[in-house]
Amino acid sequence: MNLSYFIATRYFRSKEKKNFITVLSRISMVGVAVGTMALVVVLSVFNGLEGLIKGLYASFDADLKVMPVMGKSFEVNDDFLSEISSMDGVEILTEVIEDNALVRYGEHQVVATLKGVSENFLEQNRFEKGYFSGDMSLGEGDRPQAILGRGLSYFLLLDLDDDFELMQVFYPKEPRAGSIDPSSMYNRSVIQPAGIFSIEKQYDDEYLIVPLDFAADLLEYGNKRSALEIKVADGFSIDNVKSNLRNHLGEEFLVNDSNEQHASLLMTIRLEKLFVFLTLTFILAVASFNIFFSLSMLAIEKKKDIAVLMAMGGTQKFIRSIYLKEGAIIAFSGALIGLLLGFLICWVQDSYGLVSLGVTSSIVDAYPVKMRWTDFLYTSLSVVVITLIASYRPALIASKVKTTMHL
Repeated sequence: MNLSYFIATRYFRSKEKKNFITVLSRISMVGVAVGTMALVVVLSVFNGLEGLIKGLYASFDADLKVMPVMGKSFEVNDDFLSEISSMDGVEILTEVIEDNALVRYGEHQVVATLKGVSENFLEQNRFEKGYFSGDMSLGEGDRPQAILGRGLSYFLLLDLDDDFELMQVFYPKEPRAGSIDPSSMYNRSVIQPAGIFSIEKQYDDEYLIVPLDFAADLLEYGNKRSALEIKVADGFSIDNVKSNLRNHLGEEFLVNDSNEQHASLLMTIRLEKLFVFLTLTFILAVASFNIFFSLSMLAIEKKKDIAVLMAMGGTQKFIRSIYLKEGAIIAFSGALIGLLLGFLICWVQDSYGLVSLGVTSSIVDAYPVKMRWTDFLYTSLSVVVITLIASYRPALIASKVKTTMHL
């Protein structure tokens, strides 16, 4: 066993007298353990929230979304759609027309995002991770049906059991010159509400999903589309399919995966996670100041031991290594306990959901957690850096202590 490590271990485990220095060392270890545990738990919760948001969005959004670089729509034809559908990895191609429209139900009205989709939209289990009530159908032929978000249904005071009340949808159009008829300034269509979904507030409060033909007629889009949504077949890489689509479509189109479709939100979550990590690391550094004080006091108390070691040929480097390793033992013991406790807390939360969100209408009942080995690695590296900083100065002072042996 390395001699400096052996001496440092003896200092840490000494039971001859429980003085203030020993108590301070234990407090330092507990502080590091608590800080490490908090880092692991909080970072795992952020990972869980990010995964939950991605899952909720994925249940509504497609794997890939094709949009024009300029403008809000583009022309399509059968050959164009067939070329995309026949590409490797493209399982389902959904045509989309999306724009804002005024929706009225009874005496209530609200501006909503009208999303017209082709028939295969519901074949992709779009609402499997959310809440749904009513009939999951967009109707057929001359009897179109709509599916809308829960928040939108609250605004309209919608009653799915009322088969006689229809929703009216209005969309403005360019007025004809010389016309004074108000009805010439907008298009109007009626549709039967069939179902209500709840996935995420942004979608719940805004979206009204209707058949593609209904939206095309109301908005006068003709062969124009707002976007194409693509479901990637099992066994194919989304990144590879995205790359092939970009090469095929050229620079006039954007091809975004699910993360790119919500890049700003995911970036916000990651920035919050980074700032929380930095904040808790700073708190961990403050807790590690106890290591600095305990090692400084230990160096004063062990003057005689230092003198004996120097008399036996011990160098300043050897003395310094003893106190550096003493600080490492304190910090790493606390870090190991903190990592184990953090892992245990996250495992219990993930398995049993002990801590509830406290929201009765939430998609999940308890705080989601997801442990990543990188979080454990970065936390451990933070402890190593903080330990070296906290231990180096006392170790340097101890190696330069002026000692005199009295015989």
